[in-house]
Amino acid sequence: MNLRKSLFAIALFLTPALAFAHAGHDHSGLMAGVAHPVSGLDHLLAMLAVGLWAAQQQGSARWALPLTFVGTLLLGGFLGFAGVEMPLMETGIAGSVLALGLLVAVAVRPPLWLAMGLTALFALAHGVAHGLELPDLANPWGYAAGFVAATAALHATGYGLVRALPRAAAPLVRIAGGVSAGAGVWLLAS
Repeated sequence: MNLRKSLFAIALFLTPALAFAHAGHDHSGLMAGVAHPVSGLDHLLAMLAVGLWAAQQQGSARWALPLTFVGTLLLGGFLGFAGVEMPLMETGIAGSVLALGLLVAVAVRPPLWLAMGLTALFALAHGVAHGLELPDLANPWGYAAGFVAATAALHATGYGLVRALPRAAAPLVRIAGGVSAGAGVWLLAS
């Protein structure tokens, strides 16, 4: 499959989240959960960056980083459902966009324990934010399933994009990381 077809398939995959005709009426919470990671620039960029960064890794880090993020995101979501708040949570989320973008831009390959620790820290902030924004009347289990599925899909999109590109396109991935880092700086300044 060529690059244009891959990008078209990714765009089609992500568009249903943007086209909810009756937002706010999903009492199962599933669609609200799916919408949250893809409708906020901070969440969207961070989750795509995790997939990009994972694809730049070798060995078990390729699957460990996205799984660590998703698992810790879910834990953070449960904490948010319980009303637990994190100090400087929004700053942490914006900082995660900056940090993950930089990690992609320089294609750093830290030891696995450090990469997983950073990933878990970022995911916890995103998860608590998701949990605190549980819509009224929404089922928390459906909402959690939605934001976990959307997050995994965003990770897979970033990962798949890097793996589908030829090696010669590696600088483009690094540029995308730089753009994400720039967006993180903008989010921190806002």
